[in-house]
Amino acid sequence: GGKLHSQPKARVQEFDPKGLPTITLGRTGVAVPRIGLGLGSRFCAVADPDQAEAILRAGLDHGFFYWDTAYSYRNKDIISEERLGRVLKDRRRDVFLATKHEARIYDGIMREFEESLKRLQTDYIDLYQAHLIQSVEDAGNLGVKGGVVETLRKLKDQKVVRFIGFTGHLDAAAMAEAARRYDFDTMLIALNHYQERKGDMEGGAIPAAAGKNMGVMIIKAIRPRETVKEFPVADLIRYGLSLPLVHAAVIGTDSVEV
Repeated sequence: GGKLHSQPKARVQEFDPKGLPTITLGRTGVAVPRIGLGLGSRFCAVADPDQAEAILRAGLDHGFFYWDTAYSYRNKDIISEERLGRVLKDRRRDVFLATKHEARIYDGIMREFEESLKRLQTDYIDLYQAHLIQSVEDAGNLGVKGGVVETLRKLKDQKVVRFIGFTGHLDAAAMAEAARRYDFDTMLIALNHYQERKGDMEGGAIPAAAGKNMGVMIIKAIRPRETVKEFPVADLIRYGLSLPLVHAAVIGTDSVEV
């Protein structure tokens, strides 16, 4: 099992959006840029570690301080969290850091959490999320004794995690159930014109989260990127950000130009 943490010293973080538009992320009270850096598959496809580091530093230098990664984001021997750690070791206070766990029971979550901290070269996470809620049954099981909700609350109480959330892109009913049933701070959800999921994310899941003043962020706004011909990429992002209940979009990033 995971060890108990001593409570870190109080932190005062003042993030600098460098003039980018920001929005308050629901009940977190934190002002974040309307676009966050998605550091998953596309970022891990960048082979050159120096180029990957340049992307992260350029992002920060231009105000993109919301970084989204996960324990499982990797490409063979390239591990997203480790790449972030090389920058975070000297710029941690500049970043709102979001990562995710795969496990669903206490011991597994704590193992992943400890490894994430080590990779990221930090002693706390700003937003820790249950990764990929796949079904209504999966959502219901988050609340079992010794499960996700109980473990995340413990981490939050220890002040090694500031906020807690969940993510998913497969089933709108599952996302709505997780939003209604538990006391999460944020939801990260797929939203695009390309139908690859069950149910109504826009009309069902997002209002359920917004009704509890959760921060609502979207992923996969550009989908599928390789075949988007009928819509300019910027229009797809603008569409997601135009919805009144959506706070921010996490956009996959694989170059300084992006």
